[in-house]
Amino acid sequence: MASIFSRIVAGELPCHKVAESEEFLAFLDISPLVEGHALVIPKQEVDYLFDLPESTLSKINLFARDVARKMRAVIDCERIGVSVIGLEVPHAHIHLIPINSVEDMNFSRPKLEIDHDRLAQLAKQISEA
Repeated sequence: MASIFSRIVAGELPCHKVAESEEFLAFLDISPLVEGHALVIPKQEVDYLFDLPESTLSKINLFARDVARKMRAVIDCERIGVSVIGLEVPHAHIHLIPINSVEDMNFSRPKLEIDHDRLAQLAKQISEA
């Protein structure tokens, strides 16, 4: 069965896209730790990030860097934190999280509920940065 991320790539499920290339997709997390929390995924379904071929692993990190730069241009934060956990969805992904303190990266705290109109607005701002 295809992962939820593969279904997003296939267009079966919607997302708030912030960047896309032939190989990768970045979109806002609908249950973020902080506003602007994004996910970067390879379009090819591979369960674990470090199982990606070496060239793909290098390219996804460069893609994530470009997305993080766009995020920082739009979101008031000290840095864009990076996390790879890989337990939530069996599809490789990188979390890009705007942070002002280490607490902003605490995955055990409750997730935010952000209106889809706000997510759409933020995605548009990031993608146009």
